[in-house]
Amino acid sequence: MEKILDGEGRREEIIRLLKESSRPISGTELAGRLKVSRQVIVQDVALLRAINKNILSTNKGYLLFEPERSAGETKKTVRVRHTTEQVPDEFYTIVDMGGKILDVVVEHELYGQIAVDLIIASRQDADEFYERMSENRVKPLKELTEDVHYHTIVAKDAKTIEQIECALRERGYLMEA
Repeated sequence: MEKILDGEGRREEIIRLLKESSRPISGTELAGRLKVSRQVIVQDVALLRAINKNILSTNKGYLLFEPERSAGETKKTVRVRHTTEQVPDEFYTIVDMGGKILDVVVEHELYGQIAVDLIIASRQDADEFYERMSENRVKPLKELTEDVHYHTIVAKDAKTIEQIECALRERGYLMEA
């Protein structure tokens, strides 16, 4: 007979499953494995985030983000604006030059800052994101703010970040401060 975990044990198991996984795990999958509802998983993740566990909620599911900052690695937030059809090109521009897009952030007039983890590190990630958005007929957050949004980008060094900014500027996406 399988032991039913209490809340603390279940949250420890969520962390263990996420650490061992090489891919994001959906709330539905976690709920099935732990024999609880998806809503219980959502609440457990909220509690884990409150105690500084780096659990990201991506469009593919939850993942544990344990940053391994390489020597010289640089992180920068850029302000951009483009059409929805240009989303793949923006993502390709960044990842093809060695960058990783951690999130998207908008500054909404009523709700304030809205941030969503993306973790786009390859063309495949970019394609999957855009396909999912298109298939589900979902509008991206940037449409709430007349296409203006921010991305946190990580790259191996400051020079790579500068090159990414230059390429975004050349495409007309980068908004200067």
